[in-house]
Amino acid sequence: MDLENQARIQALVEEHGPENVIVVLGGAEAEASGLAAETVTVGDPTFAGPLAGVELGLGVYHILELKDIVDEDVWEEQISMMEMVLEVDEIKDEVKMFRDQGSKYNK
Repeated sequence: MDLENQARIQALVEEHGPENVIVVLGGAEAEASGLAAETVTVGDPTFAGPLAGVELGLGVYHILELKDIVDEDVWEEQISMMEMVLEVDEIKDEVKMFRDQGSKYNK
């Protein structure tokens, strides 16, 4: 997760409180999605960004985990093609692992 997005998330948490913020990821690779999930739960593992050492404990999901709550037409238009080519289960498992490890909210 880039430094600018880390700063945005940190500002939203400061404004609204961590119990009122969830993060929805859309990365195409499990490893990248896991890294982002780790960043918003237990802190930036690269120790390079604003969230280095900052344990926000946010609820974090990949958009592929939210299929049941996304409007069917929107899903079909925006996400269904990617769903066919990505390693869906691998991505979901990676994000869930970090959500379960570090999320204090929205489990």
